[in-house]
Amino acid sequence: AARLCRECFARAFEDEAHAEIVRSGLFRRGDRVAVGASGGKDSTVLAHVLKTLNERHGYGLELFLLSVDEGIKGYRDDSLETVKSNEKTYGIPLEIVSYKELYGWSMDEIVKAVGAKSNCTFCGVLRRQALERGARLLRADCIATGHNADDVAETVLLNLLRGDAPRLRRCTAPRTGGEGGEQLPGGAVPRVKPLRLAYEKEIVMYAYFLKLEYFSTECIYSPNAYRGWTRDLVKQLEAARPRSILDIIRSGEQMRFQDEERAGAGADGGSRRGEQTARACERCGFMTSQRLCKACVLLEGLNRGTPRMALGRQGERLARDAIAATAQSSTPA
Repeated sequence: AARLCRECFARAFEDEAHAEIVRSGLFRRGDRVAVGASGGKDSTVLAHVLKTLNERHGYGLELFLLSVDEGIKGYRDDSLETVKSNEKTYGIPLEIVSYKELYGWSMDEIVKAVGAKSNCTFCGVLRRQALERGARLLRADCIATGHNADDVAETVLLNLLRGDAPRLRRCTAPRTGGEGGEQLPGGAVPRVKPLRLAYEKEIVMYAYFLKLEYFSTECIYSPNAYRGWTRDLVKQLEAARPRSILDIIRSGEQMRFQDEERAGAGADGGSRRGEQTARACERCGFMTSQRLCKACVLLEGLNRGTPRMALGRQGERLARDAIAATAQSSTPA
């Protein structure tokens, strides 16, 4: 590996991000881009890099910062102060959406109802939809997230351990989403990962060398997350062989390709085996593969006082009951 001074390292990091953006066709001129901003190192570096490259290469993008306030006291309220500071530093407009306003529940309240074991499931589903809602408020053409190579490798291993082939197909892709965008009012806003091949160590170094302000405290609920086990495994593999992270990503890409080939993807325009048709959720209108989206099922469980029902097979019964209740309430008297 070449030895670089601070200035040359920063330029090389930015050039690699630019190469990924061009190679993968992540943006189009005039796109409104919502940059997912948590205040952490990844999203802070992403915002800085996109602003820099947008000006240097004339992408013609309109950038926005988009933050989700989950309602975690002592964590998210502090990290949002960092995001607000970056809004002023970079001159990028900020939009904040909150769980409490969108769903009537804060994450602290959800943890009290669910317990520490399954709270990350609720947060992950609700956060994903909250980003969608925020992107729509901004009329964004895509959402840029700060996922780095370590994150992608962890997700590949996580999906392998879970036997989740459909998600394995998506997790390594530089651009995902957009399904049903033209046919459905709830079509998913595309998501892009400009830093997906950047090591976490490189992101930390970039932030350090450029003296970027970011929030470094871990979520108080994350120690209970299953992802932590795969994160530890990735770190062990990297220590033994530094290229392991990129090798895992390439393996995930190859498995995705082979699976699509066996399914005859794109050969006759038909749907791939195992894929489900996108449709609008009958309650909230956002894209889902079921009649009721996962967010609505989880919220139904919370509002009924039976949140654990939404996590297992009983979730299907909960969804049917919710659909029936929705249909009944919409029937004219």
